[in-house]
Amino acid sequence: MARRCAVTGKGVQTGHNVSHSNIKSKRRFLPNLQVTSLMSDALKRTLRVRLSVHGLRTIEHKGGIDAFLLETPAAKLPPELRRLKRQVAAVVASQDVATQEQAAG
Repeated sequence: MARRCAVTGKGVQTGHNVSHSNIKSKRRFLPNLQVTSLMSDALKRTLRVRLSVHGLRTIEHKGGIDAFLLETPAAKLPPELRRLKRQVAAVVASQDVATQEQAAG
């Protein structure tokens, strides 16, 4: 499992530890990744995703995981979220058809 956020794409960066005598040694800056469970209203289940905290704030800002997936182009999503996007879009489309039939009939 890569150390990369599924939403923002944030990954590991490299740099130096710099001592008092200005000796530089390599180090890694790791993203703040958290495994979180997000509730999908369309799928009626929780989704476990490995996100950075910034990615989690982005999802909350967009109105939840369903709204974020429907709003974001598939080309900008990693394969795991593309699969979820297809599932959510299918459920939302079937709900829209059902509500239109109820309104017409």
